[in-house]
Amino acid sequence: MMRNTQQEVMQFIKEQDVRFARLVFCDIFGQIKNISISASELERAFSSGISFDASSVKGFLSVEESDLLLFPDPATLSILPWRPAQGRVVRFFCSIKRPDGTLFEGDTRSLLQETVRKASLQGYSFGVGPECEFYLFKTDEEGKPTYQPLDDGTYLDVAPLDKGENVRREICLTLEQMGFYTERSHHESGPGQNEIDFKYGTPIEAADNFITFKSVVKTISDRSGLFASFLPKPMQRESGSGLHFNLSIKAEGEQYSKIEAAMSAGILNRIQEISLFLNPLANSFERLGSFEAPKYVGWGRANRSLLIRIPYTSGEYRRIEVRSADPACNPYLAITLLLTAALEGIRGDLPLEEEYQGSAYQKQTGRMLPSSLEEAMELAKHSDFVQSILPERLLTCFLEAKGAEWRSYEKAVDPFEASRKAYFLTT
Repeated sequence: MMRNTQQEVMQFIKEQDVRFARLVFCDIFGQIKNISISASELERAFSSGISFDASSVKGFLSVEESDLLLFPDPATLSILPWRPAQGRVVRFFCSIKRPDGTLFEGDTRSLLQETVRKASLQGYSFGVGPECEFYLFKTDEEGKPTYQPLDDGTYLDVAPLDKGENVRREICLTLEQMGFYTERSHHESGPGQNEIDFKYGTPIEAADNFITFKSVVKTISDRSGLFASFLPKPMQRESGSGLHFNLSIKAEGEQYSKIEAAMSAGILNRIQEISLFLNPLANSFERLGSFEAPKYVGWGRANRSLLIRIPYTSGEYRRIEVRSADPACNPYLAITLLLTAALEGIRGDLPLEEEYQGSAYQKQTGRMLPSSLEEAMELAKHSDFVQSILPERLLTCFLEAKGAEWRSYEKAVDPFEASRKAYFLTT
């Protein structure tokens, strides 16, 4: 259930016996965080914010300047259906501000909001529809996750091969109760692998929905005695999990096919520089280049081996699909960078390179996505484009954290296992 104003929210809180509110935000890496406050504190949260120790959030502030404030966005009110019906719990996404009232530069949600605002001033509005893959694993006698997938199903299988259909159904119904609608769900190619596609929304809605989605999937899976993993490559010889972004654009008086081409060209032009933020783990690069995950920079129609796929659709369903990102990314950063690259392509009227024919996995030459976390870091570090979009502090903290991860990966006896173990439980 959604409400647009603080007044309507407070009325809803009283009518629905809401006792607690969770104030949700993400760190710069897309990890969900929250503070729970009593409903009686909500008015204060709207007016003056709720403070938290930002030095304890990775990539935020040092201990000498640790205070930040959360301000809930009333438009994002949603009941958490799995909590008790009496003494209900609601959730809000928040903006993050410093004590002097200025926006915190590590608030990636506000960064995306500003990107959308700038696009609107230029006469453009975007739609974003994520498609997200994930794995369901069994747990042991103590309820701890194992690496054993739920089933041995493959693409679009049905029960009894597909043992995840009841969990997917409960996930979709729970999301619907939260005012968030999915379009389709099915078993994916890997054993225990699933996919759920979101209904189109604004860029902010899409990013918020993705964060909500991950939380709901993990909660419902846990209640079912399973563990859900969004790791890009949890199993070495099976399909990796991608996060495909379907992007559409509206502009008054402009021919859509021309905008679509320039938008695609803009993303292809900058994709190598922004890959660190679409594929942020060492494990991310174990996925690229196999099982329909792209490796080369190129585009095609209905070609799932390529970075950008332009499906044979028309009217309101017309879109481009960016296939390289994975579910470990911070969706606010990923969408911000993709949209800014798209706008650069449109403003510069960039020509779209020739369509690639055939399977890109057989391709031997051409521009490639970064092959490692280290290469992605170097490209981002020296990118004027990235530096023009991301606040200096955010970029520095991101690069420092990823540098430490890469050094650990390089030293490992078994690099794949190290890349998996480091984030299996948290991603």
